[in-house]
Amino acid sequence: MRDYIELRAIEVGKYIIDSKATVRKTATKFGVSKSTVHKDLTQIDHHLADEVRDILDINKSERHIRGGMATRQKYLLLHRVN
Repeated sequence: MRDYIELRAIEVGKYIIDSKATVRKTATKFGVSKSTVHKDLTQIDHHLADEVRDILDINKSERHIRGGMATRQKYLLLHRVN
């Protein structure tokens, strides 16, 4: 693996652990696609990967809640404007 990719993969993993960020937020932060974030995470050492996996599993289990909250906010703003 190229050195810069390996370094980015480690940075991505540490970022997710430190900020508990989603894959989408991480991809935006690093200027790469969500697929690249997933691919990078397969390249890191197992200990770091396990920590990241725990956070991503939590994010995945909560995503329907975040989606519902975003929809609620959207409609609250629409009704306030009208």
